[in-house]
Amino acid sequence: MAQISNSTKITRVLNAVAAGTTVQTSSAVDMANFDGVRFIVSLGVGSASSVGAVKASDCDTVGGSYNDIAGSLGTAFTPTTDDNKVWVLDIYRPTHRFVKCIVNRATGNTVIDSVIAEQYGARVQPKTDDATTVLGRKTLVSPADGTA
Repeated sequence: MAQISNSTKITRVLNAVAAGTTVQTSSAVDMANFDGVRFIVSLGVGSASSVGAVKASDCDTVGGSYNDIAGSLGTAFTPTTDDNKVWVLDIYRPTHRFVKCIVNRATGNTVIDSVIAEQYGARVQPKTDDATTVLGRKTLVSPADGTA
């Protein structure tokens, strides 16, 4: 099996958001030449009453009208019991070109640390990460012990 980094494009699609109850929508990822996208939603600390959920939406054009992806609504998260955890949503072969992740913070104050999109199954090589959101990347094959 080849390294996953060689066929994955990483983009930070939502920056940190302070505690609140508003729905947060990521920027769109263009799925042209990719088989799937995995959104990693990193949650911070929430209040005892907060309940929220994660889902995805898609559209044929980046600025068009997005619709929910059927079946994408994830199980509710409840911060204080789910503080500082991640929620992963994987969409394989979406039927529309552009996909967004939506974090509905619902009834309480939930902090969002970030949402990262990992697009995988690149059909065109080489692929590059989003230079505006990814600082760098290093991959190693059979590395020896020693000075990092």
